[in-house]
Amino acid sequence: MTDQTAHELACTEVVELITDYLEGAVPAAEARRLERHLETCPGCTEYVQQMRTLAGSLGGLSEDPLSPELRDRLIAAFGDRP
Repeated sequence: MTDQTAHELACTEVVELITDYLEGAVPAAEARRLERHLETCPGCTEYVQQMRTLAGSLGGLSEDPLSPELRDRLIAAFGDRP
């Protein structure tokens, strides 16, 4: 274990949890741990704000299906990339 106590989150854990946290899909105890971390970590606080902004801007996107022609062109253009 690192020098953090077992109840503290590391910044890497915040990154792993943030999507579920913003969607309200983490257990309450885990959300409280994350929020306590944010109270003392300006970098993670900024990251969370950026993710909220990004999620808000993506909220208006539609899920219109691609035309078969466009889909085929995209697969042809990117299909051979590793």
